[in-house]
Amino acid sequence: MSARDLRKSYRGQVAVDGIDLTVARGEVFALLGPNGAGKTSTIEILEGHRRRDGGAVSVLGEDPGTAGRRWRARLGIVLQTATDAAELTVRETVRHLAGYYPDPRDPDEVVAVCGLAEKAGARIRSLSGGQRRRVDVALGIIGRPELLFLDEPTTGFDPEARREFWALIRRLAEEGTTILLTTHYLDEAEALAGRLAVISRGRIIAEGTPQTIGGRATATATVTWRDGTGEHREQTSDPVALVARLTARADLSVSDLRVHSPSLEDVYLELIGERG
Repeated sequence: MSARDLRKSYRGQVAVDGIDLTVARGEVFALLGPNGAGKTSTIEILEGHRRRDGGAVSVLGEDPGTAGRRWRARLGIVLQTATDAAELTVRETVRHLAGYYPDPRDPDEVVAVCGLAEKAGARIRSLSGGQRRRVDVALGIIGRPELLFLDEPTTGFDPEARREFWALIRRLAEEGTTILLTTHYLDEAEALAGRLAVISRGRIIAEGTPQTIGGRATATATVTWRDGTGEHREQTSDPVALVARLTARADLSVSDLRVHSPSLEDVYLELIGERG
């Protein structure tokens, strides 16, 4: 999947301003950014749901703007909004959608994989928000997609459900599914994505792995400790060496030794200009 010089405006207001993006087959890629940054417009263009104003796009070898139903059957899409098939049961909903695909997964297997086996006979309207979100995920993967779009997929999940969902995404990736993820949970992006990009004001402002983006791998760390003379703080690009020197000194009794390296959230907030 690739986009080159992708552009989109609404009534003269630029939403996507020349984005270049490449996602390899089988990759889990996270697109991060604040609300209004251009994420949704970019994703909708890649999905074929919105026309672009300019640029070149190729998704699974085709232009989303002109691709047909066979191409769409190769995609899985989990939108931010929950399913509204209120009167159908979970099993009925998943089985119904399976009928639209040429080679769907087994509906009961999908229901179980998404952690809904105990709710298979429950009507959608009776489910909690997190359970409805699992139904959305089930509908997104029932068609055995080659490419899966996940837009804020774990909204409303409790911590245990999020961990179970992460395991599902890793399993899909191991099977060769390409996954494009948007999320406001930075720990989720770090846990799942091999690479990520940060978008702000319609532009990609940083791209890399979660460990290296924005210079994170070489960023200065802060080491704090306490000894007989009081509390100390030192910034260093080599915290391992500093800790080794401190612990090796026989004349010091070091306690409360801590090392703080910039987290992905720290780097992200710095990049989008919202650091406190």
